[in-house]
Amino acid sequence: MNSMRLLFDIDRWQEIFQTLQKNKLRTVLAGVTIAFAILLFTLLFGIGNGLKNSFAKSFNDDAINSIFIRTGQTTKPYRGLQSGRKIQFKNDDYAYLVEEFDENVQFVSARIYKNVRAIYKSEQNNYSLRAVHPDHQFLEKTVLQQGRYINNFDLQKKSKVIVIGRLVKEDLFNNRKALGENINLNGVSYKVVGVFTDDGGDNEERIIYMPITTAQAIYGNNDYIDQLNLTYNPVLELDEAISFGNLILKKFKEKHSIDPRDQAALSVSNMAEANKGVGQFMLVLNIIILFIGIGTLIAGIIGISNIMVYIVRERTKELGIRKAIGATPNSIIGMIMMESIFVTAIAGYSGLLIGVFTLKAIGKSLEDYFIINPSVENYVVVGATIILIIAGTIAGYIPAKRAARIKPIVALNDE
Repeated sequence: MNSMRLLFDIDRWQEIFQTLQKNKLRTVLAGVTIAFAILLFTLLFGIGNGLKNSFAKSFNDDAINSIFIRTGQTTKPYRGLQSGRKIQFKNDDYAYLVEEFDENVQFVSARIYKNVRAIYKSEQNNYSLRAVHPDHQFLEKTVLQQGRYINNFDLQKKSKVIVIGRLVKEDLFNNRKALGENINLNGVSYKVVGVFTDDGGDNEERIIYMPITTAQAIYGNNDYIDQLNLTYNPVLELDEAISFGNLILKKFKEKHSIDPRDQAALSVSNMAEANKGVGQFMLVLNIIILFIGIGTLIAGIIGISNIMVYIVRERTKELGIRKAIGATPNSIIGMIMMESIFVTAIAGYSGLLIGVFTLKAIGKSLEDYFIINPSVENYVVVGATIILIIAGTIAGYIPAKRAARIKPIVALNDE
């Protein structure tokens, strides 16, 4: 109750403000020390979060548990086969992937790549075409804006249907309806059954998807495949997923009679390896940020403590007069602590605001340095400010208690 009365004691606050007004220099020194500590803390954590956002965006385009299997040319002879042999995936490779690794595969799709000239009435443009299986929607994290995606019925019937990106629709249709309309791709008419968006950016939204069986029938009349994509079972730990990717590479090299040491003929890009590397990097980054952040706060705490010791020492005679006219030790301690808490809170909040506005002001320019949307969670900086307030309280209490014990006659004689 006494502390609450002190908190709402108008006379006490008037006295504190008068004291601060009379001692502007030491008030500013204390405030600048605290504000600078919180400002550095905010900027540091904000830039750290910006780096994290950059890594998150780098992997935003595809599922985080993706594995991509690509082919090339052999560089070593093997089992009587010459080097320089081009490895070609076919439909049986897709079937083999599904059957052989079923337990550890979540989604799987093949890909065929083509470049096409798309024409709709008077509008035309060039686009990338991907012929895929239905699971590809989840591999690419494609979000349907209108209509539907490729389905199994389309594969069975080799339907001449396509799903177009948002920017393809804007290019060819402007604000007109695209669903149900026909687009001419390299001389063949296809019906638009869906429009999608993709977080991967403009390039991903200028892609056209069609059933893989349709592309095989129309563009080559064969069962060739350019690439195999899958997502591994999410229950797998990162090390297990990495081992799974290595097993796929080994099995497919055996299937296509490729020297196990040949790095060019077949490659497996496993997001688990990237995720593990990013995880390790982020752990180190967090430790560095935490270490520097704690160091910044400690520097702020030491600065506050030194200033508070100096302030109380400077006011020894004033405190002696207060005791001489009847002020109790507790009232002196309470007054100094309230001053300390008030200055720390205001300066800390000011440092927080300056830091947040600085991050917003320089946010765009930092994108050139792989730092995206630098920001800091409120609870982190508020927690740091509270720590400084507590430190300011302790820093004010210790010298204040010492000063409150001094006898009035000794304090009045202090030079």
